[in-house]
Amino acid sequence: MSRLAIVTLIAALTGAAGAQRAVLSTRPETPFKLAAFEAAGRVRVGMVLGTRILDIEAANAVVVQAIDLRGGPGMPRDMRTLIENYDTLAPSLYRMANYFREANTDGASFAFDLQRTAIKAPIKYPYNLLAIAANYKLHAGEMFPPGSPQQKAANDADQDREDPVFFAKSPRSCIIDPDESFAIPAGRNIDWEGELAIIIGKPAFKIAEAQAHEYVFGYSIMYDLSDRGGSGRRPLTGMFTSPNWFAGKSGDRSAPFGPFIVPKEFVKDPASFHIVTRVNGVVKQDGDTRNFIWDEAHMIRYLTSILTLYPGDVISSGTPDGVGAGRKPPEFLKPGDVVTIDIDGIGSLRTPMRANP
Repeated sequence: MSRLAIVTLIAALTGAAGAQRAVLSTRPETPFKLAAFEAAGRVRVGMVLGTRILDIEAANAVVVQAIDLRGGPGMPRDMRTLIENYDTLAPSLYRMANYFREANTDGASFAFDLQRTAIKAPIKYPYNLLAIAANYKLHAGEMFPPGSPQQKAANDADQDREDPVFFAKSPRSCIIDPDESFAIPAGRNIDWEGELAIIIGKPAFKIAEAQAHEYVFGYSIMYDLSDRGGSGRRPLTGMFTSPNWFAGKSGDRSAPFGPFIVPKEFVKDPASFHIVTRVNGVVKQDGDTRNFIWDEAHMIRYLTSILTLYPGDVISSGTPDGVGAGRKPPEFLKPGDVVTIDIDGIGSLRTPMRANP
């Protein structure tokens, strides 16, 4: 976009904004999502407004110049820094969203067509990526033999009397971008698990359940890609009889993540997200987070009783029933399959499967 075009755009915007300069709202009146995206060879932090994604650094500069604003914080170039400084940056982001809500940004160098933009995982990389096991009674029930002690324990699970089981995935080795393919290792049984991702907003340690939501920044989508066994691995040492969670859950590139983060102030009911997982367009999972065994507050209370969570850290909150391993007979993914996870109000995370070269 030429300097003349930028000046023309600012002049057009200023004409509308000049009269409202003193009253341009810095409150969250215009909902937006946040994303990381690549354009012109650079990864940027974007604000998603409808079908547009705005480079927040450049768009903020246009707003500041257009309304003749003196001072104010600049916008960061990575998501984790934005989250760490959100209390300071939020008024400027709200003003930006309100300013561009109905503005025509066609041809602007900071505005991109969302459908033609390469969206990346929103945070590369959080310090911690922690995932809960068996957080829906129906999913826990489908994974254990009928009438077994484990299935009875799943049916009787009580968030106020028992602590959950968590495992960690390596953020650097496991997180991949939306639409990035996963290579199925030969002989392995790869499953689908669609999950709500809870993004932490500020350092959290020893947090009570009543204060837990204060430490949440927002929500995204995680695919807890799971290896359910198969051929090609040595047996576990006889010292341990429990499942090998590391092998099953922490495989390379086993955490597709994104595409967007919705800040919590734009979520009407954080206790209820509708999750649908499809394979090749066929619905495999259809659940709602209101059916959690351990809700957001209990998860945060438990995790922060053990370690500190940091801004940008991700809690993958468990998957509903309908996974491949729980079906009779079991179903697993094959090269050419496409897994799509949709969460109402957040977006759609797509992961194609391919053969291991």
